[in-house]
Amino acid sequence: MKRIAPFFIILAGSLWGIMGGFIRVLSAYGFSSMQLTCLRSVITFVCLLIFLIIYDRQLLRIHMKDIWMFFGTGVCSIAFFSFCYFRAIELTSLSTAVILLYTSPIFVTILSALIFHEKITPQKMAALFLAFSGCLFITGVFQSSMYLTPVALSYGLGAGFGYSLYSIFGHFAVKTYHPFTITLYTFLFAGLVTLPLIHPIPLARLMIASPGAVLPILLSGVVCGVFPYIFYTIGLTYVETGKAAILASVEPVVATLVSVFYLKEKLTWTAALGICLVLTALVLLNLKTNITAKKPA
Repeated sequence: MKRIAPFFIILAGSLWGIMGGFIRVLSAYGFSSMQLTCLRSVITFVCLLIFLIIYDRQLLRIHMKDIWMFFGTGVCSIAFFSFCYFRAIELTSLSTAVILLYTSPIFVTILSALIFHEKITPQKMAALFLAFSGCLFITGVFQSSMYLTPVALSYGLGAGFGYSLYSIFGHFAVKTYHPFTITLYTFLFAGLVTLPLIHPIPLARLMIASPGAVLPILLSGVVCGVFPYIFYTIGLTYVETGKAAILASVEPVVATLVSVFYLKEKLTWTAALGICLVLTALVLLNLKTNITAKKPA
């Protein structure tokens, strides 16, 4: 399992990258990003709850003393970063907000070194630089007019910091709980916090008025909620949190490919260069992981 753990994280990032296609479809029905975040949280929780009731009810049990872990992954991470990210989009350009969001691997690397005493190796720093540079090129920030106020910068960095906290709190949780349990209670807390923010009654009316949106909403919850968070949490069991955050940087690569092949958008040379840089970072990290794995033998 340890050898394929990086693949689980890359798979998780890939599934998160597909979310852009669902957002494009559901935005046409009038759903906001925060509403979709809440719906994804609720759907993920309900699906996992039903599954665990059938599969193994023992996985529903948690200790009250460990509530802080799930509050961290659900509220401090998912709910907080979603709120900050959407506010950043409102205050600045989308590409700028995305770049600030993808400062998260930097936060994870620093926090992991301070909290878990993970080594910041030259290979990790090189991969981090390549991945972040790739994200810069993918978003096309160099080709767009970038405007940034102190408030927008604060929200953007808040989004990146909040995004990073899932890896940190998740690292604590995987020592005691199954990935199914962690994902379940993460989205329970995320749903409870985001539900009051999106005005449930208007959302219910929009759902009733848009029956064609039901299937995409369900699919987005399962494909971009249930599976990727389970895969990523499994990966955290075997991979350093800093490496995991960098590996998940494949998300903008997949999002770009979805926009090109599914949404028929043009692939720019900067995006192509960015994809190459991110993929190079992933190869570099996996080469380091394989070399480390062979040393004991």
